[in-house]
Amino acid sequence: MKDINTYPFEGKRAIVRVDFNVPLNDDFSIRDTSRIDAAIPTIRKLLDEKAAVILMSHLGRPKGTEERFSLKHLIPYLSKVLGLEVLFAKDCVGEETTEMAKNLKSGQVLLLENLRFHPEEKKGDENFARQLANLADVYINDAFGTAHRAHASTAVIAKFFPEDKMFGYIMLGEIESLEKVLHNAHKPFTAILGGAKISGKIEVINNLLDKVDNLIIGGGMTFTFIKAMGGAIGDSLVEDDLQEMALEAIRKAKDLGVQLYLPVDAVIADKFAEDAQTKIVNINDIPGGWMGLDIGEESVRKFSEVISNSQTILWNGPMGVFEMEPFAQGTKAIADAVAAATQKGAYSLVGGGDSVAALEKYDMKDKVSYVSTGGGAMLEYMEGKKLPGIEAIRE
Repeated sequence: MKDINTYPFEGKRAIVRVDFNVPLNDDFSIRDTSRIDAAIPTIRKLLDEKAAVILMSHLGRPKGTEERFSLKHLIPYLSKVLGLEVLFAKDCVGEETTEMAKNLKSGQVLLLENLRFHPEEKKGDENFARQLANLADVYINDAFGTAHRAHASTAVIAKFFPEDKMFGYIMLGEIESLEKVLHNAHKPFTAILGGAKISGKIEVINNLLDKVDNLIIGGGMTFTFIKAMGGAIGDSLVEDDLQEMALEAIRKAKDLGVQLYLPVDAVIADKFAEDAQTKIVNINDIPGGWMGLDIGEESVRKFSEVISNSQTILWNGPMGVFEMEPFAQGTKAIADAVAAATQKGAYSLVGGGDSVAALEKYDMKDKVSYVSTGGGAMLEYMEGKKLPGIEAIRE
């Protein structure tokens, strides 16, 4: 595996797997540019080193070729931030694209059309990966968001660059921050897990329990724990088939000496809507016809105190339905607590789409140590799984 900081790029064509899977408005303008912005340092490095740069990405989940998922919509913004005219290939493989890549000069950037217009991309087709590899001399994976997929452009292509493959700056940053948290954490280490369902997080909980000192649970997944312990949860979200797993996690935490914190109170509503009637009740006493949609003030106070005394913090998932104002206070308060602890010298890693969206909503992305861009990839890494996109470079 080579290093992007020491590799001799001059005069070479570098193909970079980026994650430009950005949300577009109806007029095809970009609603959130953060994924593109994050890739700019890697692209700039290659341009400064006099490489010719070929960028490839997917966008959305197209069925065949769909105009609305064309990467050409990104060209105006990409050209603007790079300060040069970005060229566009109407396909990611084929004669015309091969010709464009061959004629690409040092300092030029070529963006290929959506990889997923070809079903071979998701199938991890070797011949398709070979065609992409033939466009360049060196391969750089900088798409952490797709690192958990064994697709042609993220994992299979690497085998065609045995001596000339490496991570870009996003990948390096993501791996370094996750390694720091999972394997080199300063104690006390607190993990905060929220979000709607326990099903997506049970492996994460199991993998984290022998690493953390404190585990804070919030969000909709709370109620599976509460019901399993005999509490009344009214009409709150619950996964009945996972109650035994929740109890097992509680037992495991106890055996390992991990402090497991569940909310003690909840903001409840008589319907799932902004204009619902609300009140705060004990987490174990939610009446029928009501549902818990946020953590209450006492839980916020308790959780914030734990966070304040932590040296390493991992946060994935909101505390409530923060998209609705009446149920946003818990998530906002936890964001404030994580930011305050970071200010005091703690290392904080925040990841997962909703937690990142919450940080953006409260303009706090620069108040934590690291914001992870890959939700699914981050969760799988936290589960202790090997990610194909990472292994392919390391091999």
